[in-house]
Amino acid sequence: MENPLWGVLSAHVRDRIDELLLKGHRIQAVKVIRDAAPEPLPGLPECLDLLGERYAALGKPVHRAPTAPLNVDTLAARVEAMPSRPAAIEALWDGDTEGWCVHLVAVTTAPNTEHSLALIRFGGDLRLFNGAVPPWPEAVAASTVGRALAERFAVPFHFASPEVPDDAAARWWDGR
Repeated sequence: MENPLWGVLSAHVRDRIDELLLKGHRIQAVKVIRDAAPEPLPGLPECLDLLGERYAALGKPVHRAPTAPLNVDTLAARVEAMPSRPAAIEALWDGDTEGWCVHLVAVTTAPNTEHSLALIRFGGDLRLFNGAVPPWPEAVAASTVGRALAERFAVPFHFASPEVPDDAAARWWDGR
């Protein structure tokens, strides 16, 4: 059975949505849907349901950038290439329409900034419904690698909320 929302979109808009999905551009696809849909505009859940159906119809898995290998030596080389010495290594939760991920960053104080080292994502939030998390494997990996990097550079490791995703958790800066 065809999604009613798909049925009200023009052939041009449908082609554009499929093109965006094949490239992994889900947010842009949602915008195209909302820009082309008649009133009342569909909400995010309706748009994401349609996108999930389109991925299945296209025979494609949900596209997401893979997590880069979390090799301590490779990440240490990134830290060493920074313009100033790190003051801390920090893990931060972030979320998007695909689910939760953890950013591993090196924090500097001269100037105050953070340098991205890795984005760690091992799955979408569908894992919550099938009981696959917690524990969050992203948090475990970030903690393991983050602690090893912090130890190598003799700086603190900070991860304010390793047990539960929280993108508003206290930052390393907050405790200084």
